[in-house]
Amino acid sequence: MVDLEMEATFVRTSYEWEVSSLGMHHHCRRATRRGHLSLKYSSLSARPINPALHSARSSHRKHTPLASSSSLRRRRRRPGKMPGAVIVHHHTRYKTYPGEVTGFVFFCCLVASVGGCIFGYDIGLTAGLTSTDSFLAMFFPEIYRQQQERLITNQYCKFDSQVLTLFGSSLFLSAMVAAFFASPMARAFGRKWTLFVASVAYSVGAVLGGVAANFAMLITGRILLGVGVGLCIHASPLYISEMAPAQQRGMLNILFQLMITVGILSASLTNYWTSKITGGWGWRVGLAFGTVPAAVIALGSLAIPDTPMSLIQRGDTETARATLAKIRGVGDVRAEFEDLSAASEESKAVAHPWRELFFGGKYKPQLTFALLVPFFQQLTGINVIMFYAPVLFKTVGFRQDASLVSSVITGLVNVFSTFVAILTADKVGRRALFLQGGTQMIISQILVGTFIGLQFGLSGTGAMSEQYAMCIVLFVCVYVAGFAWSWGPMGWLIPSEVYPVAVRSPAQSVTVAVNMFFTAFISQIFLTLLCHLRFGLFYFFGGWVLLMTIFIATLLPETKCVPLEEVAHVWRKHWFWRKFVLDSSDARGAEMRKRIALEMS
Repeated sequence: MVDLEMEATFVRTSYEWEVSSLGMHHHCRRATRRGHLSLKYSSLSARPINPALHSARSSHRKHTPLASSSSLRRRRRRPGKMPGAVIVHHHTRYKTYPGEVTGFVFFCCLVASVGGCIFGYDIGLTAGLTSTDSFLAMFFPEIYRQQQERLITNQYCKFDSQVLTLFGSSLFLSAMVAAFFASPMARAFGRKWTLFVASVAYSVGAVLGGVAANFAMLITGRILLGVGVGLCIHASPLYISEMAPAQQRGMLNILFQLMITVGILSASLTNYWTSKITGGWGWRVGLAFGTVPAAVIALGSLAIPDTPMSLIQRGDTETARATLAKIRGVGDVRAEFEDLSAASEESKAVAHPWRELFFGGKYKPQLTFALLVPFFQQLTGINVIMFYAPVLFKTVGFRQDASLVSSVITGLVNVFSTFVAILTADKVGRRALFLQGGTQMIISQILVGTFIGLQFGLSGTGAMSEQYAMCIVLFVCVYVAGFAWSWGPMGWLIPSEVYPVAVRSPAQSVTVAVNMFFTAFISQIFLTLLCHLRFGLFYFFGGWVLLMTIFIATLLPETKCVPLEEVAHVWRKHWFWRKFVLDSSDARGAEMRKRIALEMS
């Protein structure tokens, strides 16, 4: 007979467990306070069990009050040091697995996050191109002529051109279409190869844009850039979420948003540097520089493994187990591997994930957030502010160099503020960052709109004083900071972590497609809205931020430190969403007890 050691640490437990195997009975009795239960199974050397000793231990347990078991609490080990351990947090019902953030998993997530850099670089670069005289003279001569001859005196309407905004929107429209192809590609070939294809498409688009001799070449390159962006922002957040340990998933996933901000800042610096190049060809250098982050993704994707979940779904279980052990830094990853395998098997029962997502009925909460989070993220107004920052600053009275410098300043604020989210997302939670950042953005937008209105009024004529211009830059920076630690990173993190594996890939495609559609839509109408709503445009976006902050406060459950395989529980516990989600806790408990019995047999 094989002696199996079962070490149980009872810390204010709130549920009753009973495990029986090989004649050994362990009772975990109900206590009045909440806590967690740690179970460890390990096979030792074969030796007979002493019946008398076992009887004495059972008798001692029967008469020892649980609350006074201080010796048990002193023997507690750190979860990360217990091979095969499962920590069940009964106050939240979520488990943690052994392991920590290793250098290898950080490297993998960093490579994947560069997908955000190409997205941010294009946003920032286009912002500079639309205010560069040589670029406008070559591809948008009518707008350039109007600026030079000062035919439009209304400051709100001086850049209003549907052709110019179509240039910016074309990338997002192609990214929207590419997002729907990203889902089957990621399921069939894996997340890492989706990233590789994205980097190739983006590189070709960057080169084509850099050598463009006419508008057709420019738009073709722009469309290829959009394909790369669409594939990247589908695969990158999924890759990071599936590779990261649950306790650090927020921190690592926000690397994606950090790279977006780094891309925007890099593009702003590139715009400023290339504006100094004489001859009017500096914009070509900026477009061609897009190949640099794309090359990093291409080379990096060859050096990183695919995610364990993706490998399991494609039948490569041995590689998946080895990859999981490597990224967790521990030898025994049985518990997490079994949960991943169970989730994968459950997903295979869904033959048509797209139909199940939209018409199955059981994924209403996830579908709601897949649609509304990217929709709301664009209605914060951030992309139009970052996209048209130089144009906006020129509108309020800055000359071209000064407007580019101001966009560099907002880019720096964006980068450093994102670190706040990295450091706090897994501590204070997602909801707190949403609510604080939303409040900050509302106040900033009201003040920016007020300052512009006081200077230009409804007519849009006149000049902006230096004091008012500096106040506008200041509160735009405050607004950008609020976004950078709330809707910026959380807008990508929340959708990537709330989907069950059965619909995770198609749901992420929906998120990306909705995000790109409304990015294109808002970008296309922004300059027209500015022309017609004038300073009221900032009140318009502020009103939307107020609405979405109320939405988050009432309908978003907290997901910090929750394993992806356990996220379904947060919907079952939420006051509103539990009405729409089937409660399978009894079935899950039976399955868990069955697995424990098999482990001990």
